[in-house]
Amino acid sequence: MAEQLPLFSTPPSEAVVRSAEPTNRLKASVSLKTGIVAWCEHLHKQGARENTVKSFGSDLNLFAAFIGAGKSLNAITTRDLERWLEAQRASGRSPKTYSRRVTSLKAFFRWLEREGVLTNDPAAPIIQHTVLSPLPVILTDAEVEQAREAARQLWHDAKKPDIRPYLLFTLLIQTGIKKSECLGLELNHVDASDPAAPVLWVRYNEARNRYKERKLRLDPDWLTVYRAYLAEYQPQQKVFPYSPRRLEYLLEDITLAAALDKHISFEMCRWTCAVRDARAGMDFDQIRQKLGLSKIQWREIGMKLKKLIQPAL
Repeated sequence: MAEQLPLFSTPPSEAVVRSAEPTNRLKASVSLKTGIVAWCEHLHKQGARENTVKSFGSDLNLFAAFIGAGKSLNAITTRDLERWLEAQRASGRSPKTYSRRVTSLKAFFRWLEREGVLTNDPAAPIIQHTVLSPLPVILTDAEVEQAREAARQLWHDAKKPDIRPYLLFTLLIQTGIKKSECLGLELNHVDASDPAAPVLWVRYNEARNRYKERKLRLDPDWLTVYRAYLAEYQPQQKVFPYSPRRLEYLLEDITLAAALDKHISFEMCRWTCAVRDARAGMDFDQIRQKLGLSKIQWREIGMKLKKLIQPAL
């Protein structure tokens, strides 16, 4: 069965040892291992996600194990790359994994040429056949309204009213934040200083993730629901002081109440938000920034998004 990649991320793999050696010190005669370390440092500085760096680094480390980690960069030939890729194909790797490993090689050697370390790119003749994972399932506009109405009914249920499904679902549909970001939201991340234009600050504690921090607009109507939620549940620090599973159950409650065939999830809401923004005319780079994605991550996401909005064109 083909590997399935989670939304906006890359499969985790073995860690890559990093070095502080700057790119401009690299010489063509240094070892492949040294070049890989410098490449991973470059990706970190460019704001690539940790999993992305690990994935690219792991691919290159596998290549190094095949060809020899001590081999100098200027001694590596196109034939060396082809032999490794032939071995990868023969080993039964999925098309998705194989395609990513081609991408890792081409990105690495293209960078070395661009930085002036190599005069010729040995990966340039390698043909890249892009393999996309299946398109994600999203909610149609009608299903969004159906889910929203079901969540509203849960909020106003006569026997056991619960405002949380409505609060959570409407937040996800308008902001597209991830589950981890939702769990990390603190009360002071909701800025209601201007009730007519409230905003949400997505923050990260880790310095390496600071590039993903962003300011998102909120619907003023959502602020009314949020205040009602605060009055009833009185959270002390976190907006949602619950376990990840509990938040998933809140979305599941909506799925059941709306009698949808689709299973509402954080991933589905994130993609639905992106598609709705694209169809409303938002620039693709603005969508990328809204979702907190690097340009590297956006390559596949942008292609999928174009395909998802095609029926509406």
